[in-house]
Amino acid sequence: MTLPVALYIVPTPIGNLQDMSPRAVEVLEQVALIACEDTRHSGKLLKHFGISTRTTALHDHNERARAQWIVEQLASGHAVALISDAGTPLISDPGYHLVTHVRAEGYNVVPLPGPCAAITALSASGLPSDRFSFEGFLPSKEKARLDKLTELKEDPHTLIFYESPHRIAYSLEAIAKVLGEDRQIVMAREVTKTFETFLTGGAAEVLERVKADDNQQKGEIVLMCHGFIATDEEGIPAVAMETLKLLSEELPLKKAAAIAAQIHGLKKNALYKAGLEAGL
Repeated sequence: MTLPVALYIVPTPIGNLQDMSPRAVEVLEQVALIACEDTRHSGKLLKHFGISTRTTALHDHNERARAQWIVEQLASGHAVALISDAGTPLISDPGYHLVTHVRAEGYNVVPLPGPCAAITALSASGLPSDRFSFEGFLPSKEKARLDKLTELKEDPHTLIFYESPHRIAYSLEAIAKVLGEDRQIVMAREVTKTFETFLTGGAAEVLERVKADDNQQKGEIVLMCHGFIATDEEGIPAVAMETLKLLSEELPLKKAAAIAAQIHGLKKNALYKAGLEAGL
């Protein structure tokens, strides 16, 4: 079967090669050209699956110039695939300028679902996943890193970062300093690989464990932080008071307080008292 002319966004495994989907293999076999972040790195993956399709390099340093050449390949009737070193292209990887240019020239961009380190780690983190903010890599310089975290300090969403092993301790120190030593952290390392680990605790606690174990400063890392929780003068989170308010519209305050306490991990008497004081 001949693939329709389009740019195909093809995710590749983030560690475990068994996560490569049959559709991804099929597309990479059938396109005329595969644009790779690193042809040498991707060459090993393609060889593993017996894929002999022609490849070309597309990375941060040549993407803008290469995008027009790839459009010319599409114009010649050739389907093209884009892959990164691992995971879903464009997620902290090259591809944004290419996709924008291809769409602007009127060609279809076809995304395939597949591995993404941020989403995979979040699903197992135990942190709120209904709303989250993916922030990519924190800045490498200390001042910029602290400024970025200060900007995010009161963001209520779960924050997700990628981090390199040689900077993980510095980033954890910055998080403890800006977001607070008790801010809940989950550090996922080597997700889907042999030495996959998840560290959970306050920022200071996770930092201490990372410093004490050199193995925790190796490999690919996804760092996740619980979002900011606003509290009133009595220490009741604003979100818990909102839950209590909604429940009290249908239930007696005592029952509403008991349910809200269970949802948010608080003491029901404290919530009941706060509800009385709020006139619920």
